[in-house]
Amino acid sequence: MYSETRAAQMAAFMLQLHGGRMPYLKLIKLMYLAERKAMALWGESITGDSFVAMTRGPVLSQTYDLIKTGSRYPVEKGWEYYVKDEANHEVSLARAVDDDDFADLSLAETDILENIFSEFGAKDQWQLVDYTHDGNCPEWRDPDGSSLPIRPQDIFIALTNDVNKAAKLTDRYRENLQLKEQKRKIL
Repeated sequence: MYSETRAAQMAAFMLQLHGGRMPYLKLIKLMYLAERKAMALWGESITGDSFVAMTRGPVLSQTYDLIKTGSRYPVEKGWEYYVKDEANHEVSLARAVDDDDFADLSLAETDILENIFSEFGAKDQWQLVDYTHDGNCPEWRDPDGSSLPIRPQDIFIALTNDVNKAAKLTDRYRENLQLKEQKRKIL
């Protein structure tokens, strides 16, 4: 279950670490690497987004759509509240943020974001594209000018190199999504 609010807070957190502005391609790569790290650690996604292989590497599908076209159905404190489009394929913080703006993210999740930024934040977007293409994200396959879905199972196989373990993690991933959806319906 995708959370635009969590995606927007995640993007704003990364933008804040980078001084408030960066190329959107770099942002989407950093966000993908953070989601991948969360799946490696907990078997769960931070945003609930789906993953897609595109020509320039893996992306978070719905978040990429927000970057490219904005929110079709804006939510309160969603994408436009935190992130704005800029010239030259860049995005920036829509306003000044502080720790209260990241209330939907846990401390463990912001730790992942900080660790990913520490490891990859100095790289430019093209170095990150190369990183995701050079065998570091084996779940990515060249879509030959199109796009291909990246299933959670593909990521778990790439992370564990064990089909049986990946199948168990995928089952747990789906169960957690179903529980979150049931909880959302109750609330």
